[in-house]
Amino acid sequence: MSQSLPAVKTLTRSMPMELLTPDTTVRIDTTLGYTSRNPHALSITFHLLEPDPVVWHLDREMVAIGSLAPTGDGEVHLRPAADGMLLIRLGPAGHRAQVLVDAERLTAVVRETFALVPQGTEERHIDWRPLLASLGR
Repeated sequence: MSQSLPAVKTLTRSMPMELLTPDTTVRIDTTLGYTSRNPHALSITFHLLEPDPVVWHLDREMVAIGSLAPTGDGEVHLRPAADGMLLIRLGPAGHRAQVLVDAERLTAVVRETFALVPQGTEERHIDWRPLLASLGR
């Protein structure tokens, strides 16, 4: 039962964001990433002063919804903010980071991911073989 997978499709975009702190707003360079092998997720890599960047994976549909209305659960929450911005809140209570990003720019990238892997076809792009092999099947 060897079914071939579609070719891997990837996307990478640089995007500035703003980290909100109690005292000020700090510009952060980020890289948005997408691969069809993880078709539901959009990665955001935060390039901070640390030697290793911080990477969060967000559900691409949640990002699209969050640009229109508050959404999220657990450690990821999104909601529209003033002046066409999207507020992304990441992390557990007491250790959260709040980041602002231009909602239109971010949702444009999400639209690109849906052009690469249309909604409803995601499962065709996932390579299940490693998981099945680890389960002994």
